[in-house]
Amino acid sequence: QVQLVESGGGLVQAGGSLRLSCSASGITFAITSMGWYRQGSGNKREWVSTIISTGGRTMYADSVKGRFTISRDIAKNAVYLQMNSLKPEDTAVYYCKAYLAMNNRDYWGNGTLVTVSS
Repeated sequence: QVQLVESGGGLVQAGGSLRLSCSASGITFAITSMGWYRQGSGNKREWVSTIISTGGRTMYADSVKGRFTISRDIAKNAVYLQMNSLKPEDTAVYYCKAYLAMNNRDYWGNGTLVTVSS
């Protein structure tokens, strides 16, 4: 089992920045990848970014490429999402997800709300 706790959401003006954090506990050694997803009001949950545990490869959705940066602190079992140049359309609940290949399961946090005002 893996437990995830997100933090760092809040209210920010358009053009501003926020840094989200995701702290993992449990069988963290087995995490294959971690990522961020978001779900705006009335929308489906959408993928934002992923970081692969082995090698640290990163991937981004086109909508956030060049503005968001995913990173990790292996010692702290944490993943971060630095969000710059925020837009009102970035407003959403942001969720952290961990994928374990050993049991082919996804684990989700409870989410943190990001609101970008125009």
